[in-house]
Amino acid sequence: MTLFNWLGQDLDGLHCLDLFAGSGILGFEAASRGAAQVTLVERDRKAFLALRQQADVFASDRIALFFGDALKFAPPLGRRFDVIFLDPPYGQGWLAQVLPRLADLAAPGARIYAEAEAPLGAADFGAWSVIKRGHAGQVYFHLLEQT
Repeated sequence: MTLFNWLGQDLDGLHCLDLFAGSGILGFEAASRGAAQVTLVERDRKAFLALRQQADVFASDRIALFFGDALKFAPPLGRRFDVIFLDPPYGQGWLAQVLPRLADLAAPGARIYAEAEAPLGAADFGAWSVIKRGHAGQVYFHLLEQT
């Protein structure tokens, strides 16, 4: 996966958040690469139940699941995250809506991985800069850091 080539293969000690977990592939992969804690948020009940089944198979206390809206998610104990995965449903403006929340969710030095249906530019993420980008087919992926 390009993402883990960018982040590095070893995520030991990092706290990761997947705000639009879907199948959970990004979060489960982060957990398998040593992340200290992986938090997955999903608002679709069917997808959430599938996530729960996968988490049970993975059987790790490092994975936390939250059923709910990404825009309303409040991390437990005010936790902040070192890596935030943003892979929302396309064409619904989710990335623009979640932008104001990033300051409350990101730890100092955090990185954000964002997928979108179009390339993101500087105006899309304000205080965050795209440091790496790529695309495959109709998906554009980006790695961002705070400027």
